[in-house]
Amino acid sequence: MSGFSIEWLTRREPYDRRARNTAVLAAVARSVATYPSARVVDIACGTGATLRAMSGVLPQRQSWLLVDNDLSLLARAQPAPNADVTVRTTPLDLVHDLETALDGPVDLVTASAFLDLVSAEWIERLVTEIAVRKLRFYAALTYDGRVGFEPADPSDAAIVAAFHRHQRTDKGFGPALGPAAAATAIGLFERVGYTVEQGASDWILGPADDLQMEKVAGFAAAAAEIGGVAISAIDGWAARRKSLLAANSSHLRVGHIDFFAYPTGRR
Repeated sequence: MSGFSIEWLTRREPYDRRARNTAVLAAVARSVATYPSARVVDIACGTGATLRAMSGVLPQRQSWLLVDNDLSLLARAQPAPNADVTVRTTPLDLVHDLETALDGPVDLVTASAFLDLVSAEWIERLVTEIAVRKLRFYAALTYDGRVGFEPADPSDAAIVAAFHRHQRTDKGFGPALGPAAAATAIGLFERVGYTVEQGASDWILGPADDLQMEKVAGFAAAAAEIGGVAISAIDGWAARRKSLLAANSSHLRVGHIDFFAYPTGRR
């Protein structure tokens, strides 16, 4: 899978935490509220942001297994927040070793900002393995294709369309689903008899949010790499966007979906 820098993950973490859908997160917490302890596997964990976002809403006693293929990210996963929470990390290639990550006593599987990077085939495999084990699955911050700039620019649509083409390239799991990932996963879970609760978890970025500049640069870089839009048009768009930011006049909404899938009749 294409790697993400520690710096990028660190910058986005507070925005992710602010954006998480509280109703979906509350449904996850209710599902294990009566358990003496919660046993959680976090796949594609990065530096452990999901652990930090969720540990406060789960039962006091928790056991986490953080799984990623990037040793440098795993090495920076923070220790357990208190003595009642145990944390283990393991390097695994989820392309080949997904089943290994899910084996053993598990109450909940989590993933954040990940499903839009994988293929339809891999998501089908994930849903199958989750359902066979009758596990709960919580996916947060899956990009769903909604992008809104204010004020609008005539080139917004072309740049975003190019970004979406780039998103669907292979990130190590086959051709990525990109904006279609959340809807695909939810449909597959419902097809195997799971109940799914979902809600928006959008980034809402104002001119004071440094992440907006990062996203403008990211959209421009992806559009330039994938082609189909003239470099001069991309550069002009990025320059206009940066001017609006400098004038404290730019706002950006980036759409995400959170969902919680669980076997029907189990909460």
